[in-house]
Amino acid sequence: MERKRLLILGSTGSIGRQTLDIVRDHSERLGVVGLAANRNWQLLAQQAEQFGVTGVALADEQAATELRKATDRLRVHAGPDGLAKLVGTSRPDLVVAAISGVAGLEPVMAALEQRCDVALANKEPLVAAGELVTTAARRAGAQLLPIDSEISAIFQCMQGEQSAGVEKVLLTASGGPFANYTKEQLSAVTAQQALEHPTWQMGPKVTIDSATLMNKGFELFELKWLFGLEFNQIEVVIHHQSIIHSLVQFCDGSVLAQLGLPDMRTPIHYALFYPERVPNQLARLDLAAVGSLTFAAPDTARFPNLRLAYEAGRSGQSYPAVLNAANEVAVGLFLDAKIGFVDIPQLAEQTLEAHEPFAVDDLSDVQAADEWAREYSAALATDRR
Repeated sequence: MERKRLLILGSTGSIGRQTLDIVRDHSERLGVVGLAANRNWQLLAQQAEQFGVTGVALADEQAATELRKATDRLRVHAGPDGLAKLVGTSRPDLVVAAISGVAGLEPVMAALEQRCDVALANKEPLVAAGELVTTAARRAGAQLLPIDSEISAIFQCMQGEQSAGVEKVLLTASGGPFANYTKEQLSAVTAQQALEHPTWQMGPKVTIDSATLMNKGFELFELKWLFGLEFNQIEVVIHHQSIIHSLVQFCDGSVLAQLGLPDMRTPIHYALFYPERVPNQLARLDLAAVGSLTFAAPDTARFPNLRLAYEAGRSGQSYPAVLNAANEVAVGLFLDAKIGFVDIPQLAEQTLEAHEPFAVDDLSDVQAADEWAREYSAALATDRR
């Protein structure tokens, strides 16, 4: 059997490293033809050596220069364009898109233009440019496969079902580490506290997004564009144990759920081998050991990012791209201890309020909205300080 050729965008991050773990376990079925990262050139070089890869890319041009100095064995592409060029030179069967932020949008579009299937781990391409991405996929006849655990759960529950029969989806959220905090307690939260997620092991940016519920807000856009759902068909439910990864309610009242331990390797494994289910050695769910499962409604007064995502999604145009960019800036400032935890949604909301929306017809429109929001939110944060 010929091995599936993988290009992993974001190979040094959490999703990328776990994807490579699965490749190690299934080397007879999976091979790696390209690796890309932001700036961690040392780990990228180690990964390339281990998996026999010669073509790599680094978004950070200085990091690319350092890698070229360290070795002449690798073909090193550099900068945002370099990620897209790597897609063309490596000729993969499947691109695993796990680069945090909107930086992952251009290589995703490049993959779709080459009629390559894409396994999406990062949400930002569908948030900022959902219609452009899904239109490109349809035009190319390429598949968009979700790696995000909740979106994968809905994807699995939808197998063999008609989308017209879906009444609503129940999108579960762990609630993050501060689900029971008061507003006063939230104002004193540190980055170190926010990075200690109770159930999932993730990268810094997505972990902060989980704590603010922006991660769940971004998943609204994934559901809209991947499954053609309206925002009023999506109900967010807090489920602290992260055992039920999401549910689909059909028009006859039946509800299907996908359950499993909170381990990102499970949805990654499903996406890599889709539509086949392949045995693995991952830990199995023991419901008796779990004991009980609890559910609650989200509190958008304490966690307004979820409300902002619904509002931006319903407003459409350039608002989602602005929300994504402003949040990315705010999370970066919080991780650098330049703003507080509760300032993250405030910065995003004030940026949205100041924005004059416009239609998003191509990637240049996404870039314009993104650049404006970054400049505005950064200046706003400086003024606040």
